[in-house]
Amino acid sequence: MARIAIAPCGKLHDYEESVRRAGGDPWILDSSTDHPDAVIGSVQGLLLAGGGDVHPDLYGAAMHPSFSPAETGRDVYEFELIERALAADVPLFAICRGIQVLNVSRGGTLVQDIATLVPDALDHRLEIPPHEAMTLAHEIWIDKGSLLARITREALEGNDSCQVNSRHHQAVDRLGKGFVSTATAPDGVIEAIEDPSRRFCLGVQWHPENFYRTGEFRSLFEGFIAACRV
Repeated sequence: MARIAIAPCGKLHDYEESVRRAGGDPWILDSSTDHPDAVIGSVQGLLLAGGGDVHPDLYGAAMHPSFSPAETGRDVYEFELIERALAADVPLFAICRGIQVLNVSRGGTLVQDIATLVPDALDHRLEIPPHEAMTLAHEIWIDKGSLLARITREALEGNDSCQVNSRHHQAVDRLGKGFVSTATAPDGVIEAIEDPSRRFCLGVQWHPENFYRTGEFRSLFEGFIAACRV
């Protein structure tokens, strides 16, 4: 069974359960004891989860008034995990904050506040209670031929779009080295990135883990786990 390291965050249950139901063995990391070298040397995959904002110092930007910091030390820890995972070509799946820290780690930048910086933006930050986490917010358009399109083909039934949930106020802006954008919202906000040169390196901006009970996005986790077994 593929062992999947999950970077620590405040709400882990849905990530853990999504990995487990897709056939993986989740390992919740402790940044104080689990050194990135040892982690990447003993797992078959890395999952980056949601959370607070990546510090703008890391991509050379002034801090926007909406900045909401992640846990102390989290940016540095995840940068180290990403660096080692990419060097070893360990499959990497990044969700919400995860896609943002992944992009920044490769020299990319972020839109710090969609509502104030993207003209005619959709509402990407639905304020909903936890039990309504699967509330759909908007459509995304997926690029044909992308990894994302291939692993969601059956679920999308031949379509190039789907509805997603949304709880973020930041997004990928300038792409980091090696990344391509493979899904966008109708307002142009990037919803997925991937590195085609890697075995599996995919980031999505929505929260597919919230659907583990109903399975709408299980193919994302199954595709990830399948890559981890190669």
